[in-house]
Amino acid sequence: MDAGADDYLVKPFQLAELAARIRATSRRVAGQAGSTLDHGRISLDPTARSSVTVDGAPVDLTATEYALLEALMRRAGRIVSRPMLEELIYGFEGDVASNTVEVHIASLRRKLGRDAIDTVRGMAIG
Repeated sequence: MDAGADDYLVKPFQLAELAARIRATSRRVAGQAGSTLDHGRISLDPTARSSVTVDGAPVDLTATEYALLEALMRRAGRIVSRPMLEELIYGFEGDVASNTVEVHIASLRRKLGRDAIDTVRGMAIG
């Protein structure tokens, strides 16, 4: 929990309890959704789900790039591992190509500026 988790569910669990925890988490996030995420020159509006600007100029991002940027901006200043990013972006869809996250980060750097995302020993921080 100290590393940034919002909740923890011990196995075995009832699906009703899982659903209730998901609803509670959604309510917490919904309460924050009105605020814009700002980091340096980058601004992201979670309510618009596609509105990203750099120095006030709109930037077009794919849905995956947007999800990656939002995940990083919500954890700004903290190291986020590639497996954590994969889970946040793709969920439990199964196998993700080994360099998929790196490809999307490279694309974000081209669109947002080289200094937008730092990599630390194979880990991305926003």
